[in-house]
Amino acid sequence: MMQLQNKSYIEKMDRWGEERKPFIFIIDFEMKNPIILPLHEAADNEIYFKFPTKNNINNQYLKKREFVFNKFPVSYRVYKKSFDHVSNEIKIGNSFLTNLTFQTPIETDLSLKEIFYNSDAPYKLLFKDLFVVFSPEPFITISDDTISSYPMKGTIDSSVPDAERKILDDTKETAEHHTIVDMIRSDLSKVSTNVKVEKFRFLDKIKTSNKTLLQVSSKITGKLPANYQAHLGEILSALLPAGSICGAPKKKTLEIISKSETYKRGYYTGVFGIFDGSELQSAVMIRFIEKNGTEFLFKSGGGITFYSDPEKEYQELIDKVDVPIY
Repeated sequence: MMQLQNKSYIEKMDRWGEERKPFIFIIDFEMKNPIILPLHEAADNEIYFKFPTKNNINNQYLKKREFVFNKFPVSYRVYKKSFDHVSNEIKIGNSFLTNLTFQTPIETDLSLKEIFYNSDAPYKLLFKDLFVVFSPEPFITISDDTISSYPMKGTIDSSVPDAERKILDDTKETAEHHTIVDMIRSDLSKVSTNVKVEKFRFLDKIKTSNKTLLQVSSKITGKLPANYQAHLGEILSALLPAGSICGAPKKKTLEIISKSETYKRGYYTGVFGIFDGSELQSAVMIRFIEKNGTEFLFKSGGGITFYSDPEKEYQELIDKVDVPIY
């Protein structure tokens, strides 16, 4: 299912990397419709981005402090049908971890542009008037000869009593995180040497409009060869799709996802990033709202393991449908 349909972006990224030409890339989940443009042309194409160290936006945009935001999630019955299919595949050994996602219709008086400018997130993308991303999750960064990945797995509401201990001691969440870290180590070993886990299961805070979530992350690094800039497209394609939003083992789990989910992800759970001529930054396209005519669709999900409770997973999917505007 996930064979590359368009390999021209790989060659272009390799060539522009070798030339040290700054560019932006936006790659959909199935890698069928990748977009790559010179960085200076992003705004002319109605593409706006924000990374921790670089953006192409006007920070003086007027904030809208009060807004409507209502969500209409899929029924538990529909969710449970997909969950049961995934759970059965896990029980018979075809997957250790599968990321199951759904789309949730939302009602809001915010535009995608307002959501983009007003949301608080380290990685943001506005693609025309079609979708907006406000992601907490980096994919890979490349600085000098070091490639780093920061998989996120494990979420809990910080208002839960003793939340930090509960999320770090949770058997299901621990197993899920171990699986993803092992997968990312394996992925990075395809493109780099001296791969190691520098930080394991640390906590980040993610704010939304009505709560603060604790997110569990790890940091994994590797060393790239001296001429890595000429292979940026090859490096990226070898790592896609991101392990944290599919599961393990990757190939079989992607087949399970295609049979279990009720829609096509499109650009949701793909990656976007920039190469500034020296360093590369990228993020996973989660926390994602798509505009379909006059309808807004929020796409979200979570990792399913042998230990997953369907009611808790269903609630996590719904809890993630929110915007970090406060």
